[in-house]
Amino acid sequence: MNILQRYFVDKEYWLDEQVVIKGDDYHHIVNVMRMRVGDEVICNHPDKEAYLCSIDRIDQQAIYLNKINRMTDQVELPVDITLIQGLPKGDKLEWIVQKSTELGVKKIIPLNTARSVVKWDIKKQAKKIDRLKKIAKEASEQSHRTDQPIIESLMTIKQLSAQIEEFDHLFVAYEETTRQIKTDKLYTYLENIKPGQSVAIVIGPEGGLTEEEIEQLYAAQFKAVRLGPRILRTETAPLYFLSVMSLLFEES
Repeated sequence: MNILQRYFVDKEYWLDEQVVIKGDDYHHIVNVMRMRVGDEVICNHPDKEAYLCSIDRIDQQAIYLNKINRMTDQVELPVDITLIQGLPKGDKLEWIVQKSTELGVKKIIPLNTARSVVKWDIKKQAKKIDRLKKIAKEASEQSHRTDQPIIESLMTIKQLSAQIEEFDHLFVAYEETTRQIKTDKLYTYLENIKPGQSVAIVIGPEGGLTEEEIEQLYAAQFKAVRLGPRILRTETAPLYFLSVMSLLFEES
């Protein structure tokens, strides 16, 4: 059985019995996938609902699809996870966004830290965020999610500290917990998390977080956790955490 293509469609294009697809997804369906009238796809509504749809008509700039039935599969993590990622070098952030999306992350916040080698030009930030949003959308479609992650604007730890009330659990992956600080194992912290709750985890860039930044996070009620006994790269750490969360809440 062929795996159906999945597309996120803005709310304005949802009609009573039909869905309209335009823009890049139109190009993908017509020119890349070469679909025809009668072919089926899955359309995701912004309210996290998904519908099996059949192509009814293809115009010059729009595709009209008939809704067949609502999909009932549950593919989203039962815990809302926000990844707060220190800016890494090169295009690593794009890779992190893609893979974290595949693993079910709810939100990603790029974090400007003292040891971030990369510094975003203020004038180009909007373009970078748009690029990350596109990557998240494509990864959500590829992994057959019914929701796509929110990509926030670049923040500092001070700005982040002003938003902590929206989270039920706050963690920071701090490599010193692996080397010298006595701490409980990760599961000790995770066993207190319940389905439906929200979790935020801070991952530092290459070189990690400074002691001053850690103190700021401690003051904001973040708890230091270790992600296993080994030191992980900045692009590996979020995938470790998300995989553990999937094991605990989806595969246990």
